[in-house]
Formats: sequence, C-alpha cells, structure tokens
Amino acid sequence: MVSGHTYRYPRPALTVDVALFGWAGDALQVLLVQRDKAPFDGSWALPGGFVQVDEDLEAAALRELNEKTHVHDVFLEQLYTFGAPGRDPRDRVVSVAYFALVRPASHPPRADAYTRDAGWFDVADLPELAFDHGEILRVARDRLRGKVRWAPIGFELLPPAFTLGQLQRLYEAILGRPLDKRNFRKKLLSLGLLTDLHRHESGVPHRPSRLYAFDRDRYDAMSADGLVFEL
Repeated sequence: MVSGHTYRYPRPALTVDVALFGWAGDALQVLLVQRDKAPFDGSWALPGGFVQVDEDLEAAALRELNEKTHVHDVFLEQLYTFGAPGRDPRDRVVSVAYFALVRPASHPPRADAYTRDAGWFDVADLPELAFDHGEILRVARDRLRGKVRWAPIGFELLPPAFTLGQLQRLYEAILGRPLDKRNFRKKLLSLGLLTDLHRHESGVPHRPSRLYAFDRDRYDAMSADGLVFEL
C-alpha cells in the first residue's frame, strides 16, 4: 500500500451485485436474498456487498455470492456499473454488477449470518427490491435476451441431457415471445452443436422425447474457425 499520500476528493465506496439467473423447467428465475439489517431491513435484494481493498472485482462478486447464498462455481460475466447519487442511502456507493447463470437444482441456496433468507423467484413475479436492484435486474435481463441469440450461454441453464422442447421453452422464456417450433429446431440442428444421445427422457406422462447434449468442444473449435452462433 502506498503511504504518505492524501486525496483531495471524497472517495465513493465500491460494491458488487450479482443477478443470478436459473431455469426451473417452465420459468426463468433469479436468486434473491432477504436483508437482515438497515437499510431496507427485511427487503429482498440481489446478492452482493462491499469490495475489499486488495480484492479483484470478479473475486469479490464470487465471494459475496458464496457468503450470502452458499452458491459457487457459476458462469459469471460483468454487466454494468451503477453509480447514480443516492442509490444507497448510507453513502456515495458505486456498484459493479455481474450477471450469472446456473442450474438451480445443482445450486440450492441457503441463508448465512449475512442474510435472513435466500431463494429462487420467478422473474415474472418478484417482490419490490432494495436499492436500485430492480434496475440492475432489468439491465441484466436485457443483456441475457441479447446475448442468448449470439452465444450458447443458454446451455448453462439446462441439465447436461435435455430435449429440444426444453431448449425451446427456455429460449421463449428468456426472449419473452413464442418461437416457431419447426424453424427453431431446423436452425438449431443445422449448427451441428448438439449430440444425439440415442436415448429418451423417462418418467413423463407423454411420449418421451429424444435427449441431446451440447458439444462444448465442438463449439470452441468451430468458433475458432469463424462459426457465428445465431438463433
């Protein structure tokens, strides 16, 4: 740490917040925590907190997510910086927001000493959020809608083996509109990124559908050769 130097100007505090999305099979969800202290005591919020002096921003986001919810090992990407004056009633606080994607069944959250509760909420039915977290979540959803069309991030939300119907329902939930079944499947299969597992789903009350897996290695190789993923 450099010593012997003073700043002429006030320095805002720095925080990180994480918009963590999951897919429940029929609805897009986001992970929220219930605050246990002022401000906004008892309100729901995105997981996050203050960045330590010697800490990298992404490391801070992962640490806060793990401390607040016990969720770890997630796909994480920096989203945007939120710094409007008055966004935090305690002080001048700037937040670097991230968005993340997980499979909820593999990441059951639980509250810690820092939070009163933690849980998954459907994005279509959310409580009022603390601070400006409603705005952060809106920006995160817009980023997800845009990126899911040109990068295969949607597969981060699906189980390793999935049906084309499950994949289409996921895309429809993210994009917020219905998709033509025939065109969607034709476009998806034409990319050559799905592996037919030669087996079908089980335990369903309808005709079992064929199962597929996303071929990450093939996608990486084809991207290096100039493949453009677009749906």
